[in-house]
Amino acid sequence: MNKRTIIPIYTSRGDAEAFLCYPHLFNRTGEWIGWVTSDQEVYSVLGYYVGELTAEPRILRRRITATLKPRKSPPTRPSRLEVPATIPLAPLMGELRFGVMDVLLEEPERLHTTDAGEFRQDLD
Repeated sequence: MNKRTIIPIYTSRGDAEAFLCYPHLFNRTGEWIGWVTSDQEVYSVLGYYVGELTAEPRILRRRITATLKPRKSPPTRPSRLEVPATIPLAPLMGELRFGVMDVLLEEPERLHTTDAGEFRQDLD
């Protein structure tokens, strides 16, 4: 059986708050919250740009951007992820440059499930 690699995504504090099973991102309960493109850009389940995946791995974003990235069509919804019972300790994280934020720490609402979020369509 070929099991796919699950990579924990950490906050700057060292907490694993998301998991990458390329290209899909999942929250701590295994629900789909976004995806990563081949050039390490992170998008929400609704196709909105969230930030960049770093090598540490963290999801970072500039606080102020001169241009907005266009919305992308999300990939096919994956099945729920079985989150690992044990997670490796976070690597040492570098200091954030001025004007850069840790998305999972400061704006986790950008990565929400398909049934939540301010940009989802109304039912009526």
